[in-house]
Amino acid sequence: MFLYGMRLMGDGLKESSSGQLKVLMEHVTNNPLKAFLLGAAVTALIQSSTATIVITSGLAAAGILTLHQSLGIIVGANVGTTITGQIIRLLDVSADSAAWLQIFKPSTLAPLALISGIILIMGLQYKNSRTIGSILMGFGILFSGLLNMTAAVDSLAETPVVSALFTSLGENPLLGYLTGAGVAFVLQSSSATIGILQAFASSGKLTFSAVYSVIVGVYLGDCVTTAIVCSIGAKAEAKRIGAVNILYNLCKSALILVSVTILHQAGVLKPVWQMTATPGVIANANTIFNLVSAAVLLPGISLLEKASRRIIQDDPEEAMPYQHLIEALNPNFFNTPALALRSCYDVLMQMFTASRMNIERAFALLSEYDEKTLAQLKKDEDGVDQMTDAVGNYLAELSGHLKSEYHLSILNQYYKVMVEFERLGDYAVNISEKAADLHERKIPLSATASSELLILQDVIANILDETRLSFEKRDVDAAYRIEPLEEVVDDLVDAMKQNHLKRLAEGVCNIYAGTDFMDLLSDIERVSDICSNVGLATVVRANPGVGCQTHDYIYNLHAGHDAKFNREYSAAHDSYFRKLDEVMEISVPDDNADVSD
Repeated sequence: MFLYGMRLMGDGLKESSSGQLKVLMEHVTNNPLKAFLLGAAVTALIQSSTATIVITSGLAAAGILTLHQSLGIIVGANVGTTITGQIIRLLDVSADSAAWLQIFKPSTLAPLALISGIILIMGLQYKNSRTIGSILMGFGILFSGLLNMTAAVDSLAETPVVSALFTSLGENPLLGYLTGAGVAFVLQSSSATIGILQAFASSGKLTFSAVYSVIVGVYLGDCVTTAIVCSIGAKAEAKRIGAVNILYNLCKSALILVSVTILHQAGVLKPVWQMTATPGVIANANTIFNLVSAAVLLPGISLLEKASRRIIQDDPEEAMPYQHLIEALNPNFFNTPALALRSCYDVLMQMFTASRMNIERAFALLSEYDEKTLAQLKKDEDGVDQMTDAVGNYLAELSGHLKSEYHLSILNQYYKVMVEFERLGDYAVNISEKAADLHERKIPLSATASSELLILQDVIANILDETRLSFEKRDVDAAYRIEPLEEVVDDLVDAMKQNHLKRLAEGVCNIYAGTDFMDLLSDIERVSDICSNVGLATVVRANPGVGCQTHDYIYNLHAGHDAKFNREYSAAHDSYFRKLDEVMEISVPDDNADVSD
């Protein structure tokens, strides 16, 4: 119950604060003190030094943080994790304490937290009620487990075996150190191990001399687990985060063990050496050990950075396009959804940028064919396909870790735009293939057809600008502006097809070029449709009610039931059809002109 409650509370805290975590972690400076304070604050907030260091590792892998910027966070995380022990020391609150302190007794807090959590989860339906309820439920289960564990230990502590174990810990610091390291490694949590030790301490059988080495051993066991998690599927910079954490904790352990031994031999610790180790004494010792170690070791932390670079060599250079963005899709972020979704956002933005650039390259090939441009287009299209596979798999795995409706709405939007951005790149390839076909056959488009395509390119450029704003800034106004332009593209394509059929009938346009021209019009129309879908995904995310009635929403716009849409559509329609009329006027021959193409 204790371990599950700690897990439940920690997950709820991470779920509710992951957006703030993302902002905080990304604004770390090169000032180690600021990074230290940030690491301590984040860890105190989410109740897990492992989670903080794993997040830092993922940010380093994504290139958002450097190893040097991460050093202070690592030290701060080791200090911040002591807050859990300070909460558990509430076991020390006795019946003789002041009346206002009685509410902080675990026997009082546990049922209050559980009842509040149940009410929030089952009785209220506001945005964060389930998340806050889970935090309170975790808090209540944690203290319920702690109370049961304490009651069990009271009788267990009277047995000869346990008494002998406690005595041997006091006589053999190495055994205590290995015990703390082993338990922390198995439980994968220093906070949980310290909490269990505090529960044992409530029996009154432990002394400071018996527990200090156990506390120090916990540091090593926890950081080894963290390093393993940081190394799974990670590149060198992320692995170094785990290595620095191990090196720091080894130095911290050596510093504390040597200092305590010297102070004990000098008689300084005589008053506390055989003192009964209550939960409060353990919490204070843990906090003091970490604060003193941070003060002593933080100024020289850069030496550990150099050591980690010697231990872990740089990764070989990868030729795969956009590899750094794909590597940022780190499974370690699954427990902090905002960071995981931010990594997806970065990949999706690059997909859009690459696909848009390919659209522009494809248009350029129509007017001036160039093999190098075509080769670059194909290379970037391969990168878009690789990113699509990576982000698609990542979103599928991430979906099972999301609980809040807010994060699920973002996930749904990302699924939709991922498909659209990939299709955008496909249509760029289609357009480039038509350009290559015209070049190979040495059949140029007529001057009129080329001028008409330039008008369409202008509209598409405006639509792509609005699409970028719509997704990048979650700009709903930009999303609304896409739809009138998309409708104008449909009208222009219809008009241009009619014009083209007329040119074919008059023999002004080559029949083979005409086939490619008609295909080009269809591909360009599909590009505008894709942008419309991206804008609609943004509108649905901002207004979830639209999601169930997207067909009605689009129908009402096109049917003229929205005054704003009507105004913007009319203005864009008049502007672009005026340009089309000018092209047609120029292309109309005089009666005596030679019209043979």
